[in-house]
Amino acid sequence: MTARPAPTRRYSQLNPAAEFFRTEAAGGLVLIVCAAVALVWANSPLGAAYTALWTMPVSIGAGTSVFTEPLLFWVNDGLMALFFLLVGLEIKREVLAGELASPRKAALPLAAAVGGMLVPAVLYVLVNAGGPGAAGWAIPMATDIAFSLGVLALLGSRAPLALKVFLTALAIADDLGAVVVIALFYGHGSNVWALAAAAVVLGVLVAMNRAGVRGMWPYLTLGLVLWVAVLLSGVHATVAGVLLALTIPSRPRTDAAAFLDEARHHVAHYGEGLRPGLAEPTADQLDSVHALEEAAEGVQTPLRRLEHELHRPVAFGILPLFALANAGVNVAGGDLGALLASPVALGVVLGLVVGKPVGIFALAWLAVRVGLADRPDGVSWGQLLGVAALCGIGFTMSIFVATLAFPDDAGLLDAAKVGILLGSLVSGLLGWALLARSAR
Repeated sequence: MTARPAPTRRYSQLNPAAEFFRTEAAGGLVLIVCAAVALVWANSPLGAAYTALWTMPVSIGAGTSVFTEPLLFWVNDGLMALFFLLVGLEIKREVLAGELASPRKAALPLAAAVGGMLVPAVLYVLVNAGGPGAAGWAIPMATDIAFSLGVLALLGSRAPLALKVFLTALAIADDLGAVVVIALFYGHGSNVWALAAAAVVLGVLVAMNRAGVRGMWPYLTLGLVLWVAVLLSGVHATVAGVLLALTIPSRPRTDAAAFLDEARHHVAHYGEGLRPGLAEPTADQLDSVHALEEAAEGVQTPLRRLEHELHRPVAFGILPLFALANAGVNVAGGDLGALLASPVALGVVLGLVVGKPVGIFALAWLAVRVGLADRPDGVSWGQLLGVAALCGIGFTMSIFVATLAFPDDAGLLDAAKVGILLGSLVSGLLGWALLARSAR
């Protein structure tokens, strides 16, 4: 008797963890390439073309309602809203059914995330207190999950799954902290009417969720309206992505038992139409297939479906484009030594390379020591220290925060970017070395 082949795992609903890790790790490699291209391009004879491209005005709208902003704005404030939508979906999933779903499971990554945000911020402030770079205190607080998982993937099977899950939960909790910081500290004044409009749209989205609306287009359409309202309100527009994510339904339209009954019915109906030698399905069989597809869609949660649809475009499109637009620091025509010696760059490097591992490891150890959390099965303290060092790779989120902290000072922004690139590189090498040593 011939054995049946195993079903092909195409969708994240079937194997969400493996799909997530594959996408994030591969996306990290693409990020590295785009960051390198941006650096070479900005410091080449074509450097003027690099600057001209991202400062080129782009208009979107119709009639009298037209937004005209530089291309860089549409990448950082527009497309990155989709990245934050994905971040919000990941946060919601982890809180509802993942590593943050119960106080005991959430205690270790949450404690580690708190330490990994506070200690780097304190170290940065110690270097920049009272100086022109003081506004960048949140830059070294962030973790780039794509880069960090990409480095962890280099270890292959020597990195246990529990370690990857811990790193993912920690980075997601870290992202949540970054979103709160951006919303509270990096706005540009308040427009009360726009805030009120955003609140109304958010209320409608919540009402749609409560009413059982499961289609994606009503949410995405109102999400665009919410983005415009948040943009005009003075709060950073990307926060709209997280707010929208929190309203996406997390329950399926059909429960598992009803889906099984319906699926059996359609499969049986399809079998009734089988005829020997028939080259193509009959019309009735095709109706059964379409009905089965609709039933399968109904048993999947809208949250998981949207997260799956966004993962690849974000990992291989939006984030690489963000890196290409923001990593191009012109050091060939300036003084790299002066940039590296600036308090901003020193504070960022110190926060990422020292603050991140010290804060994460210390708070994780304390949470286990006092009995609030358990160390993941099969994970050593040496491996946790290696992951803590990897979290110093702040690239995407750190650069994003730097653009908010220094929107009008190119010198401080360049110093921050140099510090981020150097700190992320050192953290990646240090984390990989510690993890490789622990694996041996």
